[in-house]
Amino acid sequence: MPLYEYCCEACGRPEEKLESLTAPMMHACPACGVGDGMKRQLSVAAFSLSGGGVYKSAASEPVAPASPSAAAETPKSGPGCGAGGCGCPLAK
Repeated sequence: MPLYEYCCEACGRPEEKLESLTAPMMHACPACGVGDGMKRQLSVAAFSLSGGGVYKSAASEPVAPASPSAAAETPKSGPGCGAGGCGCPLAK
């Protein structure tokens, strides 16, 4: 069962509840008694993927930032930009 966060729109009281996926989006506030005052809040999901997939190896290895001059360079030969093969305005 997921853990949902609620907040009362009348008094501002926060609340967390373990409820089923089909639980209603609103319920009465236990602090001030306003009916349908507690509204479900959007919150961050807390889960972790297990295993040794691509997401782990890519995330665990530090990536060196690209140098600014490397991004501005165009290819010297081949079918890409700079050689006139791609048809974009940079190829002229």
